[in-house]
Amino acid sequence: MLDQFFHYLLVEKGLSKKTLEAYSHDLHRFVDFLHHKGIKDVRGTNKLDVRGFLVWLKRENLSSRTVARNLVALRTFFRFLLQEGLVDVSPAEELESPSMTQKLPDILTLKEVERLLEQPDTRTVLGTRDRAMIEMLYATGMRVSELVQLPVNQINVEGGFVLLYGKGSKERVVPIGGEALKWATLYMKTARGRLAKGKESPFLFINRLGRGLSRQRFWGSIKAYGQKAGIKKRITPHLLRHSFASHLLERGADLRSVQMMLGHSDISTTQIYTHVAGERLKKIHQRHHPRG
Repeated sequence: MLDQFFHYLLVEKGLSKKTLEAYSHDLHRFVDFLHHKGIKDVRGTNKLDVRGFLVWLKRENLSSRTVARNLVALRTFFRFLLQEGLVDVSPAEELESPSMTQKLPDILTLKEVERLLEQPDTRTVLGTRDRAMIEMLYATGMRVSELVQLPVNQINVEGGFVLLYGKGSKERVVPIGGEALKWATLYMKTARGRLAKGKESPFLFINRLGRGLSRQRFWGSIKAYGQKAGIKKRITPHLLRHSFASHLLERGADLRSVQMMLGHSDISTTQIYTHVAGERLKKIHQRHHPRG
């Protein structure tokens, strides 16, 4: 049944490999829990068994977020079994998720973004490449995995957009913007050929051996640039994605457009950035209003 379920998630739902791995991990943990209780068939599970599993997860000191994720996996699995006629009722349907305090993502200020962008030494080929990469991250809000695996033929310089394939191989087109386009063009004209040294690579951004970059290597570079810029926040590629979304919403972009550019399948995931923008505006009001 698990095999059928994972095939359904992959083929019909088009979920990413990372999401499938999370579902697999959570559901195998549930099956192990049932075996310890002497339950050999998941169809014999009732609501008390599921509740007991959630209590056990909490006793294992797992976070509320992890417990909630396990419950989502169970609900999705039992809905699939219902759909296939393998069970008559879902034992996970009416259980409440543990309450979670939603942690708002940190973002960079505009001045911090500018300081970060100024750090790569653009007199060098690697500095030119890094400046182009950071500009692209901030201009498009793409994920770091999308950036390091971006094929050359998916950037349209004339049109000023980039074609991206996100989670579940969903396609989206994102505008690049003038500054990022300028640096990407400069990199392609002056630095990329010198890094490639005649080697062929499908990737736009390559290392000094002419090969694709790893996420970890770029993460290390951007962290070093953040420290050099004197930014106290924890600098990650995802921080630029958060900043991209928040800065757009602060300046009047509509939520649906930001959702499309980020590649979120559910708009509720994008809505967290409206809270970030709201919190930021409140702080500005308190700091500058005479009766704040």
